[in-house]
Amino acid sequence: MRIVHVITRLIVGGAQENTILTCDGLRELGHEVTLITGPTTGPEGSLVDRARGGGYEFVEIPELVRAVHPWRDLRAIRRLKREFLSRRPDVVHTHSSKAGIVGRYAACAARVPAVVHTIHGMSFNRTQSRPVRRLYAWLERRAARRSHAIVAVADAMIEQSVAAGVCSRETMRTVYSGMEVDLFDPNKHDRAAIRQAWGVGEDEIVVGSAARLFRKKGYEQLIPVMARAVKRNPRLKFVWIGDGAQRQDYEAELTRLNLAERTILTGLVRPEQIPELLAGCDLLAHTSQWEGLPRTVVQALLMRVPAVAFAIDGTPEVVLDGHTGRLAPLNNLDVFTDALLELAGDENQRRKMGAAGRRLCLERFNWRKMTADLDQMYRELCG
Repeated sequence: MRIVHVITRLIVGGAQENTILTCDGLRELGHEVTLITGPTTGPEGSLVDRARGGGYEFVEIPELVRAVHPWRDLRAIRRLKREFLSRRPDVVHTHSSKAGIVGRYAACAARVPAVVHTIHGMSFNRTQSRPVRRLYAWLERRAARRSHAIVAVADAMIEQSVAAGVCSRETMRTVYSGMEVDLFDPNKHDRAAIRQAWGVGEDEIVVGSAARLFRKKGYEQLIPVMARAVKRNPRLKFVWIGDGAQRQDYEAELTRLNLAERTILTGLVRPEQIPELLAGCDLLAHTSQWEGLPRTVVQALLMRVPAVAFAIDGTPEVVLDGHTGRLAPLNNLDVFTDALLELAGDENQRRKMGAAGRRLCLERFNWRKMTADLDQMYRELCG
């Protein structure tokens, strides 16, 4: 089949990694794959070089930008329509909210036989004002009418979409976001050497966090949790993996609360470095304010690192409370702190949860299973 994937930008992020792995897998299955993206900018890093070397066609169009821009968005629809008419794909598969809306309109106008969209995270969510949520929900409902199927990376996205009237349950199906599970092998890394490089002692507990340094990722909640937890367990150290626009703000807050000396900020790292860094952690603290599927948590569990997280969106499908980690109600910092301290103080419990989490994630989140499921869906849609 001729398959075109469309996404707004290729920063280092979950939706982008998912899309590239999908293109890789479909190419290996013998399909003719094209990836169309807009300009990739920002401090989060870029996956463009990986996409260019993926063995499939890579197209970057300047009109496809992340910000809402009516005139440029109309030009993006016209440009995408021309791309689809020239390639005559069997399937157009869009990713991310903006590319999902303009891409589906263009695919419908070009009479593409099968139009698919993946919800990596709801475009309307609890972090937005009510008018913005209503507008985005309305846009998603209109775009859904131009879709033959909508994929959710977690069951929670189906429930939220149906509840908001975006589409019927029959239109949707869950295909869990895939990971390169072979890269996340705790036996491949020297945990002691990693911790020694950080200056962490054997008796200290390392709490990791891997997310962009961006407000919606929950650092406003994580920093107070850190301050509370350290008062009750001074053996705690923290490692933040990632970079972002709010880094200076967070560094100032860490200094104000006397947490700077016990917090290591790695800055931007290559995706292939993530397993090694996670190998040095004892547990993961995930405080994101909205999610599709928390890929960071999956990656930590693959490294046998249990997680403490808020019970939102797709997170409970990865963090099984009491089995692969602990859950807290959204923004209940007291419960989150207690759960973090419970795991920090119980090495045996951490070991059991990490092992259970690795077994779950190896089975559920393999990228080859993801692409096989998508391949089967495309074949069904195309008859």
